[in-house]
Amino acid sequence: MTDALSRTFAALADPTRRAMLARLAEGEATVGELAEPFDMTFAAVSKHLRVLEGAGLVTRGRNAQYRPARLDARPLAAASDWIGDYARFWEDSLGALDQYLNALQQLGIPPHDPSAGDAPAVPDKENDHD
Repeated sequence: MTDALSRTFAALADPTRRAMLARLAEGEATVGELAEPFDMTFAAVSKHLRVLEGAGLVTRGRNAQYRPARLDARPLAAASDWIGDYARFWEDSLGALDQYLNALQQLGIPPHDPSAGDAPAVPDKENDHD
């Protein structure tokens, strides 16, 4: 059995489903309304909705033939929390990059522009005999 976080990420892996969630963030919508921006059948939209429902990201109302879909963002919060646990690694990497760029600036060396070819040579202070 797949855990809830895996179902959330699997549902978010598809750009059509992400677009549907973005639309549902504006308010509930019918299958027809969700299908409007896409070149797909209602059946295909319904299939995407079933995946989103299975992940707990969408709930469907029941009012006769009118079954509006609504966003349920709780699984997104769990995914965000999981990703947030790794923020310190990004912060450490960005901190190291900031220190490196500051060191280059102190040495008067412009940061490397990948489109300019080879990386600039960093002066070796031990062998600098000016």
